[in-house]
Amino acid sequence: MNLPTEVRYRPYTDWTDGEKTKIKENVGKSPWRASYHIEPETGLLNDPNGFSYFNGKFQLFYQSWPFGAAHGLKQWVHTESEDLVHFTETGVKLLPDHENDSHGAYSGSAYQIGDKLFIFYTGNVRDENWIRDPRQIGAWMDKNYKIKKIDKVLIKKPTDVTEHFRDPQIFDYKGQFYAIIGAQNHNKQGFIKFYKAVDNDVENWVEVGDLDFGGTGSEYMIECPNIVFVDGKPVLLYCPQGLDKAELDYNNIYPNTYKIFQDFDPEKAALVGGTPIINLDYGFEAYATQGFNTPDGRALIVSWIGLPDVDYPTDKYDYQGAMSLVKELSIKDGKLYQYPVEAITSLRTRQEDFSEKTATTNTYELELNFQANTQTELVLFADQEGNGLSLTVDTAKGKVILDRSKAGEQYATDFGTSRECTLDAGQAATANIFVDNSIVEIFFNKGEKVFTSRVFPSAEQTGIKVASGNVSGHYFDLKSVSYTHLTL
Repeated sequence: MNLPTEVRYRPYTDWTDGEKTKIKENVGKSPWRASYHIEPETGLLNDPNGFSYFNGKFQLFYQSWPFGAAHGLKQWVHTESEDLVHFTETGVKLLPDHENDSHGAYSGSAYQIGDKLFIFYTGNVRDENWIRDPRQIGAWMDKNYKIKKIDKVLIKKPTDVTEHFRDPQIFDYKGQFYAIIGAQNHNKQGFIKFYKAVDNDVENWVEVGDLDFGGTGSEYMIECPNIVFVDGKPVLLYCPQGLDKAELDYNNIYPNTYKIFQDFDPEKAALVGGTPIINLDYGFEAYATQGFNTPDGRALIVSWIGLPDVDYPTDKYDYQGAMSLVKELSIKDGKLYQYPVEAITSLRTRQEDFSEKTATTNTYELELNFQANTQTELVLFADQEGNGLSLTVDTAKGKVILDRSKAGEQYATDFGTSRECTLDAGQAATANIFVDNSIVEIFFNKGEKVFTSRVFPSAEQTGIKVASGNVSGHYFDLKSVSYTHLTL
């Protein structure tokens, strides 16, 4: 949604109760609100931030501009969870209310240190000529969820980067705190800066160097870099904007990618023995994925179901964006698997054998089996004519195609209306499909390949149809998650 700069950067205190009520009423008219995914009460939700474990609970912030479906004066909205499925919005916010984040609290991470949560993020600051000064800054949140910002800038913009320098991730490796930050050099190439906390003091950082991860610099910016450790292997998650498609086949405006490495050498700022760059998600919408290692060593990730610089059908209802399901990472046969946390099964209510349905609530899970050397087309959000979201699974050729060209309101069609990936040819396959009114998350072979997408169906598109072939499995009704909004 295109809104004037003076609207998008209008101080929060200038918005009247009447204006806020009007925005809420407009959001309430949407036919596409999610049932068990986090969505904003109003306005924009984008990057997951500060994903961490603190005070005996999981912490997840999301970046937000609450006054419309546009990127404006950003804040962080805080949620917490005990099971990573049921999240509670606490009313706590990281607001753009300091000289070091005057034009937005941009993305970052968090880590429990002692009895407080250290929040590390980018402060967006603009001068009178609208020139940006990105500042890596911090705050402490206590166990009563009171946030106190650190007055000084923790990492200033180095001379070898442009104004594009953001998204610090703090992580612990063998008892030492490190941080990586996405950057762009003066040749308009993306790279990653690597820092070390001096004497493990997270208010004092020193640059170690540019992270060596085998990047080519074909992208013009790297956003949201994260290092997580999966089964002892370092995995780099990142969003290389403008990546040369000769390097990776992708269709979305910007890709969300990863590499698995054999080792990490912090003294040399190097990730060692990496795979080629790989798509993290093959669907239409997954970006800004954030991951962290839990105290018990698990690697968890969550993504923004949305993309920068794309208009969505919900924009006219003054909101946009959602959080993905939280997924746990594992590595099998050298491949990165991602699958929703176990507690997702707590949403299952009624179970039945899979069959075609003329109408559902569009809030369900399918657990399906596709036999080897077969071809099946399944249509979700199907109407009476059989139009909807087409999923073709060809186990003979080892190919999956997701086509939304006949599913509801069309958008972002400049980037194509289908997405595909490969599976092992000649092998049987499984799929767990989570449908949530306007969100679809599909996990093949328990997370070997993943498709995350938005679909905005018409009122008549509520069925499930087997257009060709055969498929077996189960259908589960999923109950709604009670999610109280305290944002606006």
